[in-house]
Amino acid sequence: MDHFRQSAPLERARKLADAVTAAAAEIERTRRIPEPLLTQVHDARLFRMLLPDDLGGDEIHPCDYLLTMEELARHDASVAWNIFVGNSAALIAPFLELETAQQIFSDPRTVVSWGPPHGGTADAVEGGYRVSGTWEFASGCRQANWMGVHCRVREADGSLRLNHAGRPTLRTLLFAIDQAELHDTWDTIGLRGTASDSYSVNDLFVAEEYSGTRDDQALRRKSGPLYAFPQQGLYAVGVAGVALGLARAMLTAFADLAAEKTPRGRPRLADTTTVQSDFAKAEATLGAARAYLLEALAEVYASASKMGIEATEPIDIPARARVRLAATHLIHGAIEVADWVYKEAGVSAIFPGTPFERRFRDMHTLSQQIQSRGAHYEAAGQVLLGNPPEVYF
Repeated sequence: MDHFRQSAPLERARKLADAVTAAAAEIERTRRIPEPLLTQVHDARLFRMLLPDDLGGDEIHPCDYLLTMEELARHDASVAWNIFVGNSAALIAPFLELETAQQIFSDPRTVVSWGPPHGGTADAVEGGYRVSGTWEFASGCRQANWMGVHCRVREADGSLRLNHAGRPTLRTLLFAIDQAELHDTWDTIGLRGTASDSYSVNDLFVAEEYSGTRDDQALRRKSGPLYAFPQQGLYAVGVAGVALGLARAMLTAFADLAAEKTPRGRPRLADTTTVQSDFAKAEATLGAARAYLLEALAEVYASASKMGIEATEPIDIPARARVRLAATHLIHGAIEVADWVYKEAGVSAIFPGTPFERRFRDMHTLSQQIQSRGAHYEAAGQVLLGNPPEVYF
C-alpha cells in the first residue's frame, strides 16, 4: 500500500491541513467553505480526483481517493464531504458527449451539485427536455457553478422511457447554476458546512447534449478501470473516507485526553484497564475495516485493469457487493468508534470547541445518509449466499 500513501492528491490534502483546521469554526458558523480556503482546495485539484484525464482530471486509484478523503475529514468533515460530493458528481462526465463535458469542466473551478432523484420527471421535447420541480440535499451547491437533476423521462405519449433492463430510465440533466433557485434549508445538527440546500427549477429547457444516463455502463464514453466501478460504489467509498477521518481524529484526540485526564474517584484514563482494553479494540476495529476496504478496492481495481484499456464493461456483481460490504463495514465501524470515544471522554466531550463534540454531531449526521444504511449488509449477503441481489449496487 506504499504507493497509495504517497499519492499526489493525498500529499496536496496534507498540505492544506492547517488551512482547513483554521477555517473550521467559520465553516460551522456560516455553513460555507470560506475564501481563501475554497481557492486553495481548487488549486490543489481536490475536486478533480475522479474526473477523467481527458478532461483535465486526475482519474486516481480508488485507494488514493479513500485515503485522501480520510486525511481531509480528520481536519473538517464538511470540507471533506463537499469534496466527496463534487467528485461523485464529476462521475457523470464519462456518460456525456466529449464536447459537452469539455465545456462544463474546462473551468478549473467547476463543481457540479445535485440532489437525489426523489421521483422527479422530465418531459421529452424536441431537442431535449423540460423539467420543473424542487430537489433537496444538494451538498456543495454554494460553491457549484453547475447543477443537475436526476429524472425519469416522460415521452410525448405519456409513457415513461425505459432503460436496457426494462425499468424507467433515470436521466441526469445539467445546467448552469443561475438557472436554478437555491433555498437556504440546511440547518442541521452536523455537517453544517456542506450547505446541502434545496433548489428549484421551473419549466427549464435542457438540451439533449447536456444530459446523460448512468443506467447502462455500455453507454459510457470513457473506458478504464476507475469507471468500471458503478457510481454508487464510489459514492460509498467517499462516505467511508469521511467516516474514517472523523473516527480517526476522535480516537487520536482521546489518546491525548487519556494521558491527562483523571476523573474524580478514578485513576488517570490512560491507566484504567477497561479504557486500555477498549481503546485497543477501537483501534483494531478502525484499522481492520480500513485495511479491508483498501484490499477490496485494490483487488477489484486490478481485476478491472486486466479487462483492457478500451474496455467499458462494469465490474461484476460479486465485485460490486464486495466493495459495498467493505465500505459499509468501515462506515459502521467508524460510527461505533466515535460513539465509544464520546462516551468515554465524559463531560470533556460535550462542550463546543472540544475535539469531540462537533465530530460526534458530524458523524451522526453522516450515519443518516443512504450510504450508511445497515440494509447494505443484507444486499451484500444475498450475493455472498448465491442469490440475485434485490437492489442495484
